Amino acid sequence: MAFTFQINNNVAFKHDQRLIDKADMFKPQLYQQKIGAKSLVALNNDASFLEGVGIKRVDDIQNLASHQLTRDQKIILDFGDHQVGKFSVDISSAGSPMDAPLFCKFKFAEMPAELAHKSSDYDGWLSKSWIQEEYIHIDELPTRLVLPRRYSFRYVEITVLDTSPKWQAVFDHPLVDTETSADLSQVTTPQLNDPELEKIYQVGVKTLADCMQNVFEDGPKRDRRLWIGDLRLQALANYATFRDRDLVKRCLYLFGAMTASDGRVPANVFTTPNYVPDDTFLFDYSLFFISILADLETFQMDQTVLDDLYPIAKQQMDLSLERVNRSGKLVLDDDYPVFIDWSNDFDKETAGQAVLIYVLRQFIDLAQQKSDEDLDKYRVVLEKMIQYSKTSLYDPSRGLFISGNNHEINIASQVWMVLAKVMDSDTNQQIMQRTCDDLFPIRGIATPYMYHHVTEALFQTGLRDQAIDLLKDYWGTMIKLGADTYWEAFEPEKPDYSPYGSPILNSYCHAWSCTPVYLIQKYLTKGM
Repeated sequence: MAFTFQINNNVAFKHDQRLIDKADMFKPQLYQQKIGAKSLVALNNDASFLEGVGIKRVDDIQNLASHQLTRDQKIILDFGDHQVGKFSVDISSAGSPMDAPLFCKFKFAEMPAELAHKSSDYDGWLSKSWIQEEYIHIDELPTRLVLPRRYSFRYVEITVLDTSPKWQAVFDHPLVDTETSADLSQVTTPQLNDPELEKIYQVGVKTLADCMQNVFEDGPKRDRRLWIGDLRLQALANYATFRDRDLVKRCLYLFGAMTASDGRVPANVFTTPNYVPDDTFLFDYSLFFISILADLETFQMDQTVLDDLYPIAKQQMDLSLERVNRSGKLVLDDDYPVFIDWSNDFDKETAGQAVLIYVLRQFIDLAQQKSDEDLDKYRVVLEKMIQYSKTSLYDPSRGLFISGNNHEINIASQVWMVLAKVMDSDTNQQIMQRTCDDLFPIRGIATPYMYHHVTEALFQTGLRDQAIDLLKDYWGTMIKLGADTYWEAFEPEKPDYSPYGSPILNSYCHAWSCTPVYLIQKYLTKGM
């Protein structure tokens, strides 16, 4: 996780205005819809929900105005589903004339557990400015309060901090003006004859839609940023659902327009109020620029996009191959780390080697389309890396890949080597079966990002039942714990896990978790 928080103030960046202009050509329309709150609720201790906190309904929303609030009283609004947008509410007074300002707090939550935690208790490393709450003084009532920020939430807790002893605050007609660039009318749930998988699919669509804004955001609560690792998975999910090629092109052009002076694609970019590249670089994330371009060209060929962005893709590959020694081994350092997953509790050398092989295969396909004169050079390096992986990283006595000086055997190594197709199909199936037998249940992995790759490796090797079980055990369990959208982090053996020390900072709608829609469409819609 520390890899994703870097400070490299001395990095110089390029700024290709031609590519910026092309990115702006694909700026999407935002669809907006006014959604009203559905009911009044209260927190309820229920062990079936995250952190033992659930919700109980206490009144109809039509009766909201009858709840007249004075000092230290609160109400919780339930909008019935996850929403992304701007909040507004009518506020008036009841009782004697308004002889003092209204002082109130609005707290927005994606999950009930957030409401159970006080922001004042948070002491994590991530900025508490991401906590979705506002303290507001209002001098005159009645008024229609329209909060200027965009929020990501299902629940709104309104607390009256003070009025005066003479009058009470009255709230009515709460609305959210939702925003998304996804056209939900274009997506239908496939008939799977399995209600649990259908629900998993529906929640995946909602997750993706709420992350589709002016770009593919990683999360609408935070970081509200374009991360390339998330983008790769969002794009695949998008091809299976909304089929919005233009938004993918926009994001690719933004990354291509703002590389570092040495050519590396940054791990993420800020898109408002200006386009600014972050000073964070991850080896596999830079490589995934190639994957996203290759996946787009596979989905629908676009020669103009390929011509514009192939030089940047080639630069990522050439920079990466500088780190491959004569034996075909990838040698990385802490200045340009490989991500693979948040956890730093496992060795990532072999997984990094496999990611480069995986992307190099895709790059060679692009190079063929471009009739690149260096094509044979890339083929030679690919074969050398594959041969090194087979002879130096595969342990035939275990039937699994090893990683690092201690010959560690971990799930990420097996999964990425399988996805990279280093071995033949029969051996790959045996590797994943041994992974299930020896390394399951999965422990110490807390991201849907890594779980996606495990699940796809199972599907690709024909272990369909095990893949479906993992879909249900992981994403299905989030739904059982109250998820309307899928989370940034989830560790089934520790459901209350937070990488930030508190659920109040967790993102409970996160882009890299939406891939069940892609997996279901690709592997289960035929012959289910």
